[in-house]
Amino acid sequence: MKTIFSQQTTKVKQLADLISQDISMGRYKTDTALPSINQLSHDYKVSRDTVFKAFIDLKERGIIDSTPGKGYYVVNRQKNILLLLDEYSPFKDTLYNSFVRRLSAQYKVDLWFHQYNESLFNALLRDSIGRYNKYVVMNFDNEKFSPYLYKIDASRLLLLDFGRFDKREYSYICQDFGEAFYGAMSQLSDRLQRYRRLILFLPKESKHPKETCEYFKKFCIDNRLDYTVIETMDEQEVHAGEVYIAIRQVDVVEIVKRSRAAGLTCGEDFGLIAYNDTPAYEVIDKGITAMSVDWKEMGTMTADFILTGKPVQVYLPTKIHFRGSL
Repeated sequence: MKTIFSQQTTKVKQLADLISQDISMGRYKTDTALPSINQLSHDYKVSRDTVFKAFIDLKERGIIDSTPGKGYYVVNRQKNILLLLDEYSPFKDTLYNSFVRRLSAQYKVDLWFHQYNESLFNALLRDSIGRYNKYVVMNFDNEKFSPYLYKIDASRLLLLDFGRFDKREYSYICQDFGEAFYGAMSQLSDRLQRYRRLILFLPKESKHPKETCEYFKKFCIDNRLDYTVIETMDEQEVHAGEVYIAIRQVDVVEIVKRSRAAGLTCGEDFGLIAYNDTPAYEVIDKGITAMSVDWKEMGTMTADFILTGKPVQVYLPTKIHFRGSL
């Protein structure tokens, strides 16, 4: 057995993880003996001391145990989960915490971010195939389905926040960036009529689905509202009588900063709506009105898929959190 150990962590930790993966994938069954320290030392080309310390690590995790005359044996088949998200954000933190809190210590979650890099996304998937019991994946593109996803058993894969394209028999928990966005805006229509213009900030470099832009324009036309879509914050001033819809948190902060520099009060002189709610929006000024799916619910439902194995295909509703910015 040829194993290449990386320099990113200790050989003990890497060996313990390798043995744990073999246990989770069924190579070593519950209540059966593991190979001897001498055997594993020979197989993995490491010292006996490294194997011994890896066994101690696995015992502390509750995965293996030992008794005189029986050696080391499996007591609990730990389940390994790949959680592959697009990029870090506060609402992803909410999702993650909700997810891991619902799982028991029997589950080990490996969290990765692909940063919308298709090559990195495919490399992470390619290297993970066969190593995990379940896969939870956010895509790198709202309009493309990676061929590596087809290599994963559909019963083991859950897609998060994927686009409207055909997801076949795969389980998914998603948000709707089009009709649900329109519906959320409709909940605000009475308030929006008070303003002279609506402005959507959707930067060119943003990976947010352009479907939102289409439904934003449709909503404004249907409700006879003047509107503008802006792709960059450069030189953009904040004016009284306008409503700003910001997809990114960094743009929300920038709008608030520029409004203060202009002597304008959020919620009085102009309106502000954020996309994807975060705890920070509750405390900025008098609160920032936000439209968002429930990321805590998404985390809980994701954990339920892991725990029960029951297929799920659902689009979460987009809700409005009314605060003082509108």
